[in-house]
Amino acid sequence: MRWSKLLSSRRIRSDGSCEPLIQDEPPLRTDFQRDADRILFSPAFRRLKDKTQIFPLPENDLIHSRLTHSNEVAVIGRSLGFAVGREIAARHGEDPTRSWAQDCADVVCAACLSHDIGNPPFGHSGEDAIGRYFRSESAQALLRGAGLSDKQLLDLSRFEGNAQGFRILTRLHDEPRHGMRLTAATLAAFSKYPREAGDAQPSVVFLRKPGFFQSERAVFAAVAEEVGLLPSVCDGLAFVRHPLAYLVEAADDIAYCILDLEDGLRLNLVPRQKGLDALRAVAEQTPHFSMPIDDASNDAVEYLRARAIKQLLIETQQAFMDCEASILAGQYSIGLLDMVPSAQLLRHIRGLSETYCYSSRSVLEIELAGYRLLGELLGELVPAAVKRDSERCLHEQKLLRLLPRVPDEPTAYERVLRVTDFISGMTDSYAVSLYRKLRGISLPGSVRV
Repeated sequence: MRWSKLLSSRRIRSDGSCEPLIQDEPPLRTDFQRDADRILFSPAFRRLKDKTQIFPLPENDLIHSRLTHSNEVAVIGRSLGFAVGREIAARHGEDPTRSWAQDCADVVCAACLSHDIGNPPFGHSGEDAIGRYFRSESAQALLRGAGLSDKQLLDLSRFEGNAQGFRILTRLHDEPRHGMRLTAATLAAFSKYPREAGDAQPSVVFLRKPGFFQSERAVFAAVAEEVGLLPSVCDGLAFVRHPLAYLVEAADDIAYCILDLEDGLRLNLVPRQKGLDALRAVAEQTPHFSMPIDDASNDAVEYLRARAIKQLLIETQQAFMDCEASILAGQYSIGLLDMVPSAQLLRHIRGLSETYCYSSRSVLEIELAGYRLLGELLGELVPAAVKRDSERCLHEQKLLRLLPRVPDEPTAYERVLRVTDFISGMTDSYAVSLYRKLRGISLPGSVRV
């Protein structure tokens, strides 16, 4: 793979075609900065404000939602992209008329902003709930009877937020026109799992999950061709990762690893001294480190968090450059944070979050409730969507009118995708509210007495 091709600024439409180049606009932004702006101003991005990061429906305003998490990942990714881009230009003597550092920073920033844009409500338990419903015997029988192919069934039974995100970016935004029309470089860097759903479960990290649905298969193939991704040895359509996707993944991992622990400390879930010691072990490696005198304040936590992120940025940039040749050759197959000197310290921090945060009672209670809630909503909507309009009873017709548009696509697969678009696009609060109304627990316009 070649950097000059990997950083293609050609814009990809929802049908897989490239948008004609526009030369008459004043050069207020680079093409990749325009990508970030389009993502930032999109309704799908705004809805991340009310989607779970770790702690569902938090009452503390300082606790991360998917929106604040995505913004912080973008800042970390921008720094990584800039540092790597500068080294790339020096190492390869790339086109001197182009700012490689700025372009890499902007591509990674845009991809980071959108990395969670397809996630359903209630975090990963929401993904699990959708996939579990479609793996049920009743759903499988219903969908096979409606004529879905094996790969279409896998799209649903292995539902993945990254694939839904690619669908939002390339198709759903600004529909029925041509999607968000992002550059090929940003779409490729966004794609953490550059493969379609398949039966095999490879050990290679970036091939473990599907990154696009059958409905966007042609679009992804066009993106891969435009940036020159190498094909991967895997069943079906699959490629190796875009090199900058490793930086997007690393920025996400750094953010959730360090900042989830910070949230746990703010909520007094993580034993304070254990959390401070874990952060300090990474942070104290930075130059001019000086531990705050008052380690009982939140200022101390913020200082250690900032220093730990700085150290991980330094280590990640070096790991990428050390492995750049194998990444470009498509021979690198693990995450960058598995290679950094602080890898063991990060595993310890993750362990603290898993023990004290992810398994806390409040998290488990709301995740389990959300799990059931999404499954029941799908159980109402999917059977109605599988039928053609003339076959639906009055109740089913009314149910589907809750969707932004009644599914009228020619195939059952496309109609069911409209349901998953609706479910995954919900915020946590909206999902709870809709469920309560449909179950008669609360009624629109009802007054408490």
